[in-house]
Amino acid sequence: MTHMLIIGGSDAGISAALRIRELDSQVRVTVAAADAYPNFSICGLPFYLSGEVADWRTLAHRTSSEIESHGIDLLLDYRAECIDADNKSVQFVSAAGQSVTVGYDQLLIGTGAESVRPSIPGMDLPGVFCLRWMGDSFAVKAFLDSAAPRRAVIIGGGYIGLEMADALTVRGMAVTLVEFAPEVLTTLDPELGGRIRAELETKGVTVHTGTAVQGIEHRDSALSVVVAGGSRIPADLVLVAVGARPATGLARTAGVGLGEGGAIAVDRTMATGVPAIWAAGDCVHTWHRVLGRHVYMPLGTTAHKQGRVAGENMLGGQREFAGSLGTQVVKVCDQVAARTGLRDTGAAAAGFDPLTVALTTWDHKAYYPGATELHLRVTGCRRSGRLLGAQIVGHRSAEVSKRIDIFATALHHGMQVEELSHLDLSYTPPLSSPFDPVQMAAMQWE
Repeated sequence: MTHMLIIGGSDAGISAALRIRELDSQVRVTVAAADAYPNFSICGLPFYLSGEVADWRTLAHRTSSEIESHGIDLLLDYRAECIDADNKSVQFVSAAGQSVTVGYDQLLIGTGAESVRPSIPGMDLPGVFCLRWMGDSFAVKAFLDSAAPRRAVIIGGGYIGLEMADALTVRGMAVTLVEFAPEVLTTLDPELGGRIRAELETKGVTVHTGTAVQGIEHRDSALSVVVAGGSRIPADLVLVAVGARPATGLARTAGVGLGEGGAIAVDRTMATGVPAIWAAGDCVHTWHRVLGRHVYMPLGTTAHKQGRVAGENMLGGQREFAGSLGTQVVKVCDQVAARTGLRDTGAAAAGFDPLTVALTTWDHKAYYPGATELHLRVTGCRRSGRLLGAQIVGHRSAEVSKRIDIFATALHHGMQVEELSHLDLSYTPPLSSPFDPVQMAAMQWE
């Protein structure tokens, strides 16, 4: 029987396994994972740690038994150590130290990404954590429950850092966030990042931007984060969230080449350069639909799509990954920030002639109670009129995510900025205006 072996039980791996099962019920499908938590929502970890999600088990998109009900075999708590591409086999070692070799006809590498651990002193001190996998969240939760920390310092003002600043504030902790860049959330223009910083400060979070961390110390039964200039920020808990890098060690044992960002190089069918070996998810580089080239841009939504493409092609299909736009959204306290496509800097570097225009308007008709401000930025190409990207910040009630999805849909289809104003969008005074804010921003750009 043909055997499809998938290494990695997160978004890409499970998506591929399910697609294989949709198309062929006869082949054998095995998903191997280094832990015991396949198909869990890693994006939900901050909400579990905040207490908003009471039971970690509910983070499972599917339970192990539900996955197995699709005819998928699970090999859990087995870490893949080495791939023998010539003999089509993978050597695994269990959590208990038992070694086993598994053969395959087609192999998918979905090892994901790993937290960047900056080379600063004190990373291994008790009370210092990274957050990437379920095991990380259990370690943080156990510390929260046993040590009852009152002060937290978060190093990194990206998505995980911001969500955890929100989460620990919900728990009643005093939170300080330290970011090396001039503003938090560097995927947005600084003006919009500043609005997110202001929201954090309104909720009592102390934010230090443009600040380098030199180390973490433990003195007098407490932690402290040492920043440039020698100042110390006291803490009971330190969370380091400075980014992620692709987990490529396993792929390299098979001679698989690397591409953008040091990630696994794949073509748009998700094939590597090694016969019968495919890769998908946060460990691979991603085809960018506007740039027309590969970049490293790890996103859960992208991993799901790539896994589905890989699963189909492992069976002999010819599907191509349609590409990503880097569409992202994050809730920070009562504000939501979203973006898609390119900003001025990236667009100019790619050879476009970018123009970005800002607009602040109400999310719905101001005469209806509860109207809040939306801050939009639209980027287009002066020469061609083509839409290149968009950014939005607004209140969590303002349907920010759905509005960025309109821009993302337009980008996917290569629309002109002016075409947005012609879209037949819905309207009722409690929710929008006759011209939606998306269209108002497009007309402002025109």
